[in-house]
Amino acid sequence: MGPLSGSVYPDPHIESLKKPKGAFGASGFPAFAGTMAVERVASGFRWAEGPDFPAGRYVLFSDIPNNRIMRYCEDDGHTSVFRQPSMNSNGNTIDREGRLITCEHGGRRVTRTELDGSITVIADKYNGKKLNSPNDVVVASDGAIWFTDPAYGIGGNYEGVKSPQEQEKHNVYRADPKSGDIKVVVDDFVEPNGLAFSPDEKKLYVIDTGFTDGPDNPSHIRVFDVDHGGGKLSNSKVFADMPKPSITDGVRTDMDGNVWCSVGWGDSNENGVRGYNAAGELLGKIHIPETVANRASAARSGTGCISAARRRSTRSTRARRAR
Repeated sequence: MGPLSGSVYPDPHIESLKKPKGAFGASGFPAFAGTMAVERVASGFRWAEGPDFPAGRYVLFSDIPNNRIMRYCEDDGHTSVFRQPSMNSNGNTIDREGRLITCEHGGRRVTRTELDGSITVIADKYNGKKLNSPNDVVVASDGAIWFTDPAYGIGGNYEGVKSPQEQEKHNVYRADPKSGDIKVVVDDFVEPNGLAFSPDEKKLYVIDTGFTDGPDNPSHIRVFDVDHGGGKLSNSKVFADMPKPSITDGVRTDMDGNVWCSVGWGDSNENGVRGYNAAGELLGKIHIPETVANRASAARSGTGCISAARRRSTRSTRARRAR
């Protein structure tokens, strides 16, 4: 545990491609000059995904094949099981009331953990048919829940339960905060995956990991304009392409509107996290010695969490975020 092997200060795992005025050290990130570095804080998981920070000094994340949600406490560095079984949970987020929203492969559903610990099903069907395997989720300030529904969790028994696909397409959905009704907001993704709002919620970034299904399919992030009142997306465009054969899986934005996404599954030199500004310009990279599946940031503490995925062993790694 602790800083990754080979780390010195400034940390060479952090690479800035656009060094701001006054940047110090080889990394070029002002906040990483001094004694900040990428740290490995926990290990021993099959496939860590969906990290998120509830209202406390801990982070929750999914260990999909082991069918559990884990909890890492910052106070004493202790990692323990938060929930098992978790129905092969994947993406997690927290709503404005502090409740945990979870995508479950095994249940083919999106759930909310109430403050008393009970579980409410947000969505498990569309047009009377089972969802594929909800993957990642975000909650808007109006309470609407937006989530992606690729087919990864029903393709085999490693990260879910092998099952026939009932939905014709792999969609992005929105659950209405008042009626609970869900509707399709985008239906032309090959495999929709991680998603995130811009800080002002005027933009929605959605990853397409369709490259996993064929070499001619996309490996990129798309961005949409958001109409919250109408529950609609428009003006789709490619925000950033990933260097094939790598793909990005999880994405979050920081308070300045920069976009941070995981990278892995292909070229080992690209494993880690990429940072882009709102114009889609690559700002820099955080290099991690294994595939990175997802990431989250805690605005109040200024820290970030990266979940790294391997078939046999997975490590959750924390990177302190540039402010």
